[in-house]
Amino acid sequence: MTATTASPPSPERRDQSIAAARKVLGTEADALRYLADNLPEDFATAIETVLACKGRVIVSGIGKSGHIGRKIAATLASTGTPAYFVHATEASHGDLGMIGPEDVCILISNSGETTELRDIVYHTQRFGIPMIGISSNASSTLMKAADHRLTLPNCPEACPIGLAPTTSTTMTLALGDALAVALMERRGFVAKDFGVYHPGGKLGAQMRSVSDLMHTGDALPVLDEAAPMADVLLAMTSKGFGVCILTRAGVISGVITDGDLRRNMDGLMERLARDVASKTPSTVPPDCSAPEALALLNTRAQTVLIVADAERRPVGVLHLHDLLRAGVV
Repeated sequence: MTATTASPPSPERRDQSIAAARKVLGTEADALRYLADNLPEDFATAIETVLACKGRVIVSGIGKSGHIGRKIAATLASTGTPAYFVHATEASHGDLGMIGPEDVCILISNSGETTELRDIVYHTQRFGIPMIGISSNASSTLMKAADHRLTLPNCPEACPIGLAPTTSTTMTLALGDALAVALMERRGFVAKDFGVYHPGGKLGAQMRSVSDLMHTGDALPVLDEAAPMADVLLAMTSKGFGVCILTRAGVISGVITDGDLRRNMDGLMERLARDVASKTPSTVPPDCSAPEALALLNTRAQTVLIVADAERRPVGVLHLHDLLRAGVV
C-alpha cells in the first residue's frame, strides 16, 4: 500500500500556519520571561526543603500536569535529586505506600482543584510530609494546603480558545527545570556525576572515561625493551593492536608501531626491541574522557592510545574502534 503524500500548501495557508506557530511561541516566550522576572516567593525555601529531604521527591499530577510531572521527576532523578512520579489515582488505591515520612511531595494542578490529588494532600498532612504546590490559582484548595507555594503567573494560554493547557504547562515544565538546576548547583553536581546516571546511548558514551573502555591485563602488548624482535612481532600480531609497548623496570620506555617496523626493515630480526622503538611515546591517564581520547587520536592520526598511571606504568590500551563501538563521536 502506497502512502498518500499531501500536496504543498498554498501560499496563504503556509503563511497562516507560520503565523499561528509564531504567535504560540511568542505567547509562551513572553510568559517565560515574565516568570523569570517574577519567580514564586517560596522558590528558595522550596529548594532548601528538597535539600534537607532524607527520602525522595514525589511528584504527582493528573492529565497534562501529570505528563509534565513525569518529566520533572525524571529530570530531578537524573541530576542528583532522587525522585519518582506517583500517579494520583493509583495513589488512592495503594500507591500512597510509596510516599514515606522522609519524602517531599511536589503536587501539580493548574486549577489547584484537582480532586484526584486530594488523597495525597491528606496523606502529606497526616504524616507531616512537606508539600510543594504548583498552580496558577493561589487561593485554590491545593495551594492553601501546601507548605511551599510555587504560584504560576496568570498568563494567557497560547491556544486560540484559551482553554488547552499550553502556556501553563510550558511554565510548569520550565519551573521544574529551574528547580532541578538550582538543586544541581547547590549540590555541586558536575559532569562526572551526570555520567553516573546516564550510562546508555550517545550521552552515556560521551560521559565515559578511557578506563571504562580500555583493554587491560593479558590483553596488553607489553614487553621488556630488551626483548628480541621475534617476540615483538608475535605480541603485535597476537594482541591485535598493531603496537608493542616497551618497558624498563616496569616503566614505559618506548613503543613500536607498524611504521617503526617499516623504517627498520634492514636487519630487523637481528635487533632488540629498544633499537627499533620510538623513545617518547605519548600516553593518557585512565581518567581521560572518551571524547578527549578520540580528539587526540584524530589530531595525532593514530589508531591506538597507551594508557599509563602517574608513574608511567602501562595500565591499558585503547583502540579507535573501541571508541566508535561505544558510540563516541
